[in-house]
Amino acid sequence: MSWYSYGSWRPYVSVAERRRRAAKKVAKMKKAGRGISPIEIVGRKIAATFWGDAWCKNLESYSDYSNRLPRGRTYVRNGSVIDLRIEAGRVRSLVSGSDIYEVDIQIKRLAKKRWTGIKGQCAGKIDSLVELLHGSISKGVMEIVTRKGTGLFPAPREISLSCSCPDWAIMCKHVAATLYGVGAHLDHEPELLFTLRGVDPAEMVETAVDQPPLGGKSRRGRVLPADELSSVFGVDIDMGVASAEDVTTPAKRGWRTAQTKKKAKTKSTPKKPASKKLPVKRKVAAKRATAKKATNRKSAAKKVGNKAGVEKTSTMKPTAKKKTTPKRVSRRKTKDTARRSSE
Repeated sequence: MSWYSYGSWRPYVSVAERRRRAAKKVAKMKKAGRGISPIEIVGRKIAATFWGDAWCKNLESYSDYSNRLPRGRTYVRNGSVIDLRIEAGRVRSLVSGSDIYEVDIQIKRLAKKRWTGIKGQCAGKIDSLVELLHGSISKGVMEIVTRKGTGLFPAPREISLSCSCPDWAIMCKHVAATLYGVGAHLDHEPELLFTLRGVDPAEMVETAVDQPPLGGKSRRGRVLPADELSSVFGVDIDMGVASAEDVTTPAKRGWRTAQTKKKAKTKSTPKKPASKKLPVKRKVAAKRATAKKATNRKSAAKKVGNKAGVEKTSTMKPTAKKKTTPKRVSRRKTKDTARRSSE
């Protein structure tokens, strides 16, 4: 509570009246060309992401702030923080109450020894800067970053608070609302936490890349000697070191260099012995001889085939004629025919 003049209390201002005054102040600031970044919270939860939620939990973990934080939560949810700016080692805001008050919070930058300790503990555990800022990191990294006294988040002894309101308390409700507003703002811009503490988040990723693998053993493949390489690829490989002139002075490309390359190729590659060409008449005679030999072979093969056919026909057995056996006539039929002839 704050004392008004002569020991009386300042008159109560409703939330609707506060919002009206805040809108009027914002309009004036916009006309003057000043940018405004208000804190707007949807739902009951102030911060939804890892960095924002970790900031709010860090505040609530200290008993120094336990008495004034609840009033600050209600102010943030009501939209009383009409402007909030986070800079290196400083947070400034405008909070609407019975009047519009200016809040200025100064936070000490992170000590170099503490920052190197955080980087060393997180080395090899962070894949990319995007994952770090989105909060998609392992539980081990979360514990290192949020640890009291050694993590990224400030302790009460590292924070100095001031507000233009007449409240006698060091942390008034306007300051508490501003601190909660920082947590809500980190949901959208988590990199501002590193800006506030005066460190670069990319350094955490760089140390993760530069960190050697566990066990101190470098991942090297098997190195083949020159003899095995030549046997694998079928090429003689000269492992001699190139001269300094060849390395430092690259050859100039041009017409002359192309000619020298052609000459070198012609010298290095031995010419194949040219095959002796036969005269045309000898070629024709050779072709005729081969044609005659082919015809003679064909005719000999035909003669052999004809002889074989004749031998087959002579050796074939004659087909035996079937004997015709006379049909038996019954005795009754013969008797009948004899009677008929006698009559």
